[in-house]
Amino acid sequence: MPGPTDPLSLDGRTLALDDVVAVVRGHRPVALAPDARTAVAAGRGAVERAVAANRPVYGVTTGFGAFSDRTIPADRARELQASLVRSHASGTGPPLPPDVVRGMMLLRLNSLARGLSGVRLEVLERLVALLNRGLVPWIPEQGSVGASGDLAPLAHLAHAMTGEGSFVDPRTGARAPAHEVLARAGIAPLVPAEKEGVALLNGTALMASYLALSVVDGRRLLEGALAAAALSFDALKGDPGPLDDRLGEVRNSDDQRAVAAALRALLAGSALAGVRRGWSGQDPYTLRCLPQVLGAVRLGIGFAERVAVAELNAVTDNPLILGADEFVNGGNFHGQPLAFALDALAIAVGYVAAFAERRVARLVDPALNRGLPAFLAPEPGVSSGFMIPQYVAAALVNENSTLAHPASALSLPTSAGQEDFVSMGAWAGAKLRRALSNARRVVAIEWIVAGQALELRRPELGGAGSEAALRALRARVPTWTRDRSPAPDIESVAASIEDGSLVGEVRAAVPF
Repeated sequence: MPGPTDPLSLDGRTLALDDVVAVVRGHRPVALAPDARTAVAAGRGAVERAVAANRPVYGVTTGFGAFSDRTIPADRARELQASLVRSHASGTGPPLPPDVVRGMMLLRLNSLARGLSGVRLEVLERLVALLNRGLVPWIPEQGSVGASGDLAPLAHLAHAMTGEGSFVDPRTGARAPAHEVLARAGIAPLVPAEKEGVALLNGTALMASYLALSVVDGRRLLEGALAAAALSFDALKGDPGPLDDRLGEVRNSDDQRAVAAALRALLAGSALAGVRRGWSGQDPYTLRCLPQVLGAVRLGIGFAERVAVAELNAVTDNPLILGADEFVNGGNFHGQPLAFALDALAIAVGYVAAFAERRVARLVDPALNRGLPAFLAPEPGVSSGFMIPQYVAAALVNENSTLAHPASALSLPTSAGQEDFVSMGAWAGAKLRRALSNARRVVAIEWIVAGQALELRRPELGGAGSEAALRALRARVPTWTRDRSPAPDIESVAASIEDGSLVGEVRAAVPF
């Protein structure tokens, strides 16, 4: 079987989410599949014949956007492409994260590999070289409205490829002139030929990169939230009755049943979360409705994943070569499906954080935590314990409530009304990424606080999964015996949720 150092073969049809992570974050090399090379050469032939015949083809022998009614002479067709790249590299703001940029590069490359865009093999080979050598273009975060593709961000990618833009200096991390970085790497600047500027710019690669990586991060967040919730469930002596599979069965919800099954596995053998022998009232929703609420999160992640998986192998520029020398104009560059999925995922991520924060608040409140010390403080009064981490969680939840407002709910027309309804998907992706970061920290706070609470229940033990979660926590964060700054602990646990290592240790003991 191929290992992670074997090049991933790209054909425009078979890229998977795990492949994206392996290339973008794991730096697995890539290569073009032989079939892709054949298809790209055939598509390029169609463009060259159209130019030779001076056929009116959008973006090849015509202007762009509101200038699509302007005819461009054949002898200026290449000038048109270079001008397009320069003029559209208009982004602003801080640089995109390197993994998002690498995702953009990979997805644009995979889309072009279908051979329906009419570019030369040279364009794809340049992208392969940049990915394999770890060169990251400097691309500003702001400027895409997510409709005629992610025009401004992709223009900055193309601008770097031509040697006129900027890269992140691999030695210092600072912004560096593209021609210097390319020269050191021995890569010649790209001189765009006919159709190549529009093919590089017209696409959903930024939105799709955000979505693909956020789906992976959302999965890890949910897994971390399940383990942290099990810790809280034990620490608060929850009633496992609401985790009965039959409830999910009659609700017709596979996601609810999956979450309940995971929690039952994590709580198996618990001396704390046992079936009530007598009536003592019902648990709060943040325990009793865990399957329903986190099941809804799982449903949301599943929806976003379906959109992402489809987009990984989509062709999204315009026009496309869909028959023998047939150029079909359309709107595959429009980001509405991606924007909708990104916004939906931001709402789901908000649920995770808000639900976790309510359990943290209950764990530190002596009126609600079923006999635990106030704020779990070693010496209440002298020490404040976990008073302020709950404030932090509340602040992050409040921020996420604003980040959950759908970017795609508002459209502003562009290009003199030619592009009169746009998706705003790039902003949906940027704010989702921040929401995920916030939610990881809230779940980390729950894991830390609930772990301390579980230790305070000794000698009674929690479920097998809860105890495994506590062991994984203590490998990173010592028991709270006196007040200290919780900030490093929160960052350490959040990072271990992000990379999957914390949940991985729990799963090794108790699959869930």
